[in-house]
Amino acid sequence: MNRNQVRPQRRHATPSRIERVRRQAVPKPRVIIALLLLLGLVSVMLLDGYLRAEVGNDQRVRSDASASKVPDSVLDGGPFLSFQGGTARTRSVPDKTIVLTFDDGPDPEWTQKVLDILDDNDVPGTFFLVGSMISRYPDVVRRMVDDGNEVGVHTFTHVDLSYQSAARVTREIAQTQLALAGAAGITTTLFRAPYSSTNDAIDNYSWPVYKKLGAMGYTSVFIDTDSEDWQQPGVSKIIKWATPKSGKGASVLFHDAGGNRAQTLEALPQYIKKMKSKGYTFTTVSGAQQQAQGQQAQGQQAQEQQTQAPQVTPGTAGSTQQSNPEQAAHRTADTATLWEGRALLGAVAVAEWTVPGLAAVLAVVGVAVLGRFAMMLVLARRHYRQRNRRRFSWGPSVTEPVSVIVPAYNEKECIANTLNSLAASTHPIEIVVVDDGSTDGTAEIAESLGLPNVRVIRQPNAGKPAALNNGVRHARYDIVVMMDGDTVFEPDTVQRLVQPFGDPEVGAVAGNAKVGNRTTMIGAWQHIEYVMGFNLDRRMYDLLRCMPTIPGAIGAFRRDAVLGVGGMSEDTLAEDTDITIALHRAGWRVVYAEHARAWTEAPASLGQLWRQRYRWSYGTMQALWKHRKSVTDRGPSGRFGRVGMPLVVLFQIVTPVFAPLIDVFTVYAMIFVDFKASLLAWLAVLLVQLVCAGYAFRLDRERYRYLLMLPLQQIAYRQLMYLVLIHSCVTAATGGRLRWQKLKRTGEVGTPAPGTGAR
Repeated sequence: MNRNQVRPQRRHATPSRIERVRRQAVPKPRVIIALLLLLGLVSVMLLDGYLRAEVGNDQRVRSDASASKVPDSVLDGGPFLSFQGGTARTRSVPDKTIVLTFDDGPDPEWTQKVLDILDDNDVPGTFFLVGSMISRYPDVVRRMVDDGNEVGVHTFTHVDLSYQSAARVTREIAQTQLALAGAAGITTTLFRAPYSSTNDAIDNYSWPVYKKLGAMGYTSVFIDTDSEDWQQPGVSKIIKWATPKSGKGASVLFHDAGGNRAQTLEALPQYIKKMKSKGYTFTTVSGAQQQAQGQQAQGQQAQEQQTQAPQVTPGTAGSTQQSNPEQAAHRTADTATLWEGRALLGAVAVAEWTVPGLAAVLAVVGVAVLGRFAMMLVLARRHYRQRNRRRFSWGPSVTEPVSVIVPAYNEKECIANTLNSLAASTHPIEIVVVDDGSTDGTAEIAESLGLPNVRVIRQPNAGKPAALNNGVRHARYDIVVMMDGDTVFEPDTVQRLVQPFGDPEVGAVAGNAKVGNRTTMIGAWQHIEYVMGFNLDRRMYDLLRCMPTIPGAIGAFRRDAVLGVGGMSEDTLAEDTDITIALHRAGWRVVYAEHARAWTEAPASLGQLWRQRYRWSYGTMQALWKHRKSVTDRGPSGRFGRVGMPLVVLFQIVTPVFAPLIDVFTVYAMIFVDFKASLLAWLAVLLVQLVCAGYAFRLDRERYRYLLMLPLQQIAYRQLMYLVLIHSCVTAATGGRLRWQKLKRTGEVGTPAPGTGAR
């Protein structure tokens, strides 16, 4: 809801009245729907942020921890670590054998090119995949497996597991397995910890993790040689560092993601050709383990042959071990895991499409909002200079008496202050109090004051539009001023308000409503909102000749103009917006008199504020929908449809609906992208708003001290207004109806002293 929309408070209607107009209370499920929509978007963004955890730094949390609890056989052993019966066992890569391992993928660009190189050279690789990357690029994983390569777990977010809780370790592994199942229908028994490198990297912090994973059936894979391609040292150094010494076998580390891998792509085919020329063969981790196990079995058989009769030939034993499917690292995912994995990939796909799309939309919204701020400042400045020219005049001075209509329903706390302020008016007026079936003695209080030119008209409770129409019918003068029973005028308010009627084209005039009870935090927030709305938005709309609303707290009309459009309509909950648009369409000009001030009592609690703004925003939507055909009106009567309607829809409905997401994206960027840059961007936007608010306060001659509440208003109050608007949109979309409501008043806004002004 835009902050310049200051509207009157609705009066209660009798049950029969409510039934007749078919306005029902909003069902609570609609509130739940609105909150669920926001929660869903937040969840999608959190998932997207979780998936985009940083990969590729290749740094451990610590590098100097003790390894006193790690067996020497492990620290000095081969790169393949497994546990059998709780006992750690390592295996080495057979001589003249290379196991190409790749970390940090899959990547849609680099991994695909690595796979092309492997295919061209007819060698397999073992890829240790990051679960978040699998979730984002499942097609790459599918190709990887179909091409005969092997895959292993490299955690879900590339975190150093050595210093994580047991629950986090389990979650990182399980989520990666789900992603694998969803992408390729498999799980794996291979694992490589981020930042693990060689066996001697195991320390007292990481050893329990390896033991835990070993008990779960995982083989932890380390390396013998490191190409250190992540440092981008140059192609020759990558090849040199990846080459094992003295014909030994090696588990070699490359990277297929996590940064620019152009040097890796250039070095890899040269490295493969070099090693093949030296008589090396290439295999996967499982293939190397099978070879090592076969060689071990052959050695054991040779020893047994020396002591006893042979049981089986070495060739048979080796063949049996290599053909045993239990030695393969891949497992077919069970049905439950398969569908859970597909669900994960589906959620990720939604996030992958939704977040960038929303980011693009919000970028447009952000530019539009900043553009609006700029336009308001420029036009407000122009409006101020135009109205303060010495030669500016609306036409002949308006001196004839006017009728002031005061609809009142149970206003015993405020009615005396309201009428006493009118009695001090410097312009000749008659006061028509229309008592709308009050039960608290409002009419009696008005009569007991004994003020001159006050008439009290009683009617059965029928609602505010009916009360205003009744007042217009009883008005004696051609100009009628409408106000609320909880509002007070300054002595010169009426005089300043009616001067624009010196121009015969003017059919209605909006005044400047101000918050009287601004001593509380809620009151101060609304005070800032009102000052900005009335001194920026309304000045802009005035110059553009598309004023959307004459506020119910202070507005003046030509009596004939009101009657000509059928009076105050009961079709919407925003009769003030409704009649304003109707007057535009009838060809009348609607203007703003910034010096005609009214002091109103704003809601004093969050509950009352929610009900008021909920009704306002919903009523605005009703009025816009009712007058949707104004966009096709021609001539002056169609100006609101061509200019005002798009502005109101864009800046009072569309951008506020998306505005909460801007805040959510700011938090998202602070957590997952760049905290400092995101904070500076938020502060920059706040500075723009502060400049706009400061200029609005200057135009209205307000005290700047209230602007100290602006940051907190942006954090707390603005979010409430966003939720109100979203709630209203859900209600409108689902066809809900609202009933009139009466807010509790205290009467604390008294009659302003002459010359008080904005101070």
